[in-house]
Amino acid sequence: MHDAVFHSFFLIFTGAALLASVALYGRQPMLVAYIVLGGLLGPYGFGLVPDVDLIADISHIGIIFLLFLLGLDMQPQSLFNVFKKVTLVTLISSVLFAMVGYGIGYLFGFTSIENVIIGAAMMFSSTIIGIKLLPTTILHHRHIGEMMVGMLLVQDFLAIFVLLILLSSQGGQVDLMQIGTALLALPILIGLSIAAVRYVLLPLFTKFDRMGEYVFLLAIGWCLGVSQLAEVVGLSREIGAFIAGITIATSPIAQYIALSLKPLRDFFLILFFFSLGAQFNLTLLPELLVPALLLGGSMLVIKPVVFHFLLRQQSEKNMFSWDLGFRLGQISEFSLLIAYVAVSSSLIGNLASHLIQAAAIITFLLSSYIVVLNFPNPIAVKEHLRRD
Repeated sequence: MHDAVFHSFFLIFTGAALLASVALYGRQPMLVAYIVLGGLLGPYGFGLVPDVDLIADISHIGIIFLLFLLGLDMQPQSLFNVFKKVTLVTLISSVLFAMVGYGIGYLFGFTSIENVIIGAAMMFSSTIIGIKLLPTTILHHRHIGEMMVGMLLVQDFLAIFVLLILLSSQGGQVDLMQIGTALLALPILIGLSIAAVRYVLLPLFTKFDRMGEYVFLLAIGWCLGVSQLAEVVGLSREIGAFIAGITIATSPIAQYIALSLKPLRDFFLILFFFSLGAQFNLTLLPELLVPALLLGGSMLVIKPVVFHFLLRQQSEKNMFSWDLGFRLGQISEFSLLIAYVAVSSSLIGNLASHLIQAAAIITFLLSSYIVVLNFPNPIAVKEHLRRD
């Protein structure tokens, strides 16, 4: 078992280093290299990394750390101000994207419930792609960073609500009691987290702030602890991680924690993109190619246009609206989770699930190209666009 895990990690990270080097020399985004590597080494490629489910479970920690770091970078007061600006834009755009997804599903003969879930999966943009390709200085100190984080968080809350409905529909009926319990647990979890930070964490950070190893350990324990508690009460680990981050965002030690956790986050995100490529069943590609290209391509075109139009209605500048629109012009990792939960609950078939996955991968790849080649980002191949 130990040899199998080491062998998988050896293939993933050595292969990723080699392919990423080739990608950079070819002026391609590194994210593409990780997804392509997954397709090559996974069970539907050469089969050199057969246990992709284990890698996928491990990689999920990267998303949790990403949400934790987002929370660390957000001051609660500024977050509420941003929510006022972005909630209406996010809700209107989500409905429009869902309608397009439903229509394309209907066009290719999927069932009504499959069309609804395909539409729901189209509503969201990728937190990982959006944040990873946004320069740190812009994320922390610019208007576009605040707006992007606000819109992604509203989408995340919508995604959690969709997942709650799917998870409560195991028998074909929606369990309103389960959904209500989860929504009631949210403010209770926030209140308990605030109290724990004030009376436990901050005193510990203050007393032992010179011991970097202890601060690192306490931060990880806090993040994963609140994440697991959120999962237990019917929310999600991602929401728990964000709550864990934002409740200590006002602490003077928050930025130190953020800097120390970024390498760990990147480690797990490499695994995430690898598992994304490895889990896709390539044998279904001929049957899915046309609908996936139409679904993914329509999102790549429609999302920037819709976001640009709605942001312009709120008096945002023209270039700002296009920039933010293209950065949010893909499907979300939550869409993959929606597809997985829906097929596990027998609400959709394997073909509809893989359609969502294929469209998501297409938008991940092409959206990354668009941003890397045209907008400021940390991995730009053009020197004048590279921003850390």
